[in-house]
Amino acid sequence: MSSWALTKYKSTNWSDYNDALKLRGSLSIWFDPEMAWIPAPSGKRGRQQQFSDAAIQTCLTLRVLFGLPLRQTIGFVESLLRLVGLDWSVPDFSTLCRRQKALNVSLPYRGGSGPLNLLIDGTGIKAEGGTGLSGETGSALNFWSVQQSRS
Repeated sequence: MSSWALTKYKSTNWSDYNDALKLRGSLSIWFDPEMAWIPAPSGKRGRQQQFSDAAIQTCLTLRVLFGLPLRQTIGFVESLLRLVGLDWSVPDFSTLCRRQKALNVSLPYRGGSGPLNLLIDGTGIKAEGGTGLSGETGSALNFWSVQQSRS
């Protein structure tokens, strides 16, 4: 009986291979300052919601993307908003915990063909690869970029 032989891959161009590995961890996050982080009054009786669905979806998407617990997600979003210069409050733990039941956050699988761009605006979150947001990026959007290392 024969055993399975291990497949060996040889890389001949190490500099291109190294650049491709670094590009896999490239992430850009764009925040639109015109986004409705705080919702308009609903006109219903009772206490109004303090944060829009887009704000909750932003926090939950970043939570799923980085695999963070809710409390760490709050600190991460606070630091992101501070980095881009937006003075917005962040939903607390109980708000995220309660509102996540009604929102469905899903990021479609995409291969490692270039950097990941997240555009966060009033319509929600768009995840694009490569140069998918090149026509939409302008001076009105605040930008934060990080090189995330993946193992």
